[in-house]
Amino acid sequence: MSSIRSSLAQARGLGSAKTGVGHWWAQRVSAVALVPLTLWFVACLASQLGADYSSVTNWLSSPLQASLLAIYLAAIFYHSQLGLQVIIEDYVHVESIKIAALIALQLANILLGVAAIFSVIMILVGAA
Repeated sequence: MSSIRSSLAQARGLGSAKTGVGHWWAQRVSAVALVPLTLWFVACLASQLGADYSSVTNWLSSPLQASLLAIYLAAIFYHSQLGLQVIIEDYVHVESIKIAALIALQLANILLGVAAIFSVIMILVGAA
């Protein structure tokens, strides 16, 4: 039985949501931002190797170091949110599970990101 709906009417709503390019760019920009931040973080970890708690908190009490660490953490959680969202959208085919997983992913990333940045702030304030 043939449908009286035109080809355009049948395809409507199944095409691009017009957000793919923005998402793609956000993922690339966050990846580029993570390169120097990761190099900075690895160098800082290497410089603190074998240091005791007070030395590390003293290092982190610098506003510059704490700010860079907070930016690094925010970029990591943002980038992971973007990447994991694409994985869920591509490989989870049951719509209700996909929506639940995307909501859970976003909540987890926000919660963990805020907790990590709050921890840096607490160390900064406590060390001052």
